[in-house]
Amino acid sequence: MQKKNLDWSSLSFSYQKTDYSYVSWYKNGAWDEGALTEDHSLALSECAGIFHYCQEVFEGLKAYTTKDGDIVCFRPDQNAHRMADSARRICMPAFPEDRFVEAVEKVVRANVAWVPPFGSGATLYVRPFMVATGDVIGVKPADEYQFRILVTPVGAYYKGGMKPVKLQVSEYDRAAPHGTGNIKAGLNYAMSLYPSVQAHSLGYADNMYLDPQTRSFVEESGGANFLFVNEAGTLVVPQSATDSILPSITRRSLVDVAQKLLGMKVEQRPVRFDELNQFVECGMCGTAAVISPVGQIDSADKSIVYGMEEVGPVMRKLRENLLGIQSGELKDSFGWVHRITL
Repeated sequence: MQKKNLDWSSLSFSYQKTDYSYVSWYKNGAWDEGALTEDHSLALSECAGIFHYCQEVFEGLKAYTTKDGDIVCFRPDQNAHRMADSARRICMPAFPEDRFVEAVEKVVRANVAWVPPFGSGATLYVRPFMVATGDVIGVKPADEYQFRILVTPVGAYYKGGMKPVKLQVSEYDRAAPHGTGNIKAGLNYAMSLYPSVQAHSLGYADNMYLDPQTRSFVEESGGANFLFVNEAGTLVVPQSATDSILPSITRRSLVDVAQKLLGMKVEQRPVRFDELNQFVECGMCGTAAVISPVGQIDSADKSIVYGMEEVGPVMRKLRENLLGIQSGELKDSFGWVHRITL
């Protein structure tokens, strides 16, 4: 199929309508068959549960064109599993994981003309989400839901691409101890909007959030997990004592790349903020950004500088290897790349 006539290399990370979305309804205790739709709008009751008690979960993954011309997604089964976990946490019916992957395949296949060509630096962003559509006035879960998948071609998440970015330590908390910080629900991201706007107004790319209980340990940014490298070349991955960090699929994949492909030592543990000056590299990782190197972190009383001019060698190598697997330039020895049959 002929590609859309777009300037792929100039795309921003923003939404534009494509040809089809996917939709499935949950009513009377069961999901319907689901189907593609050309209608990119939702018509909901003013009393729908999403508006009153914020029952909403979502996911994010990408479709790529590989070096050989195949259309692929990266580990969609892991997105299916995480979304099911997120749904159960806020009393929503989990969309079946096998059907999730099938739905992703179907909507990407229907929008194949929107998948950017290999080498363009752009991808087709795939956003599955689920909202409560049933009427709810008392505080309780709704009884009807809608699962949808929209797709849109996007460029880099951070405008600087692979240039180091500057962060500030937020005075606000992202999630409560033992709360919902470990699921991908819109309510968590709503909490980060005000601090994010504030950070951008001061010239920062994002915030670094500390643990809400003691404000001593690193958690994550507004939309990504953190990675650090110490002087010995060990990859250090922050963990949360209160289970309030989102389990990133990209982070998990980078840990495997580091250990099993590059032979690096990896430590996954709580990371104190006061030890950050002992590291030599820092990066943020997630589906949207893959890895964005961090050059400076400013708190109220100090600045930690890793370097705003150069990308650290470990972050560069990790990013190149993961992107190489995703794009088909490197062998996928993990079985992560999911081919979309056209």
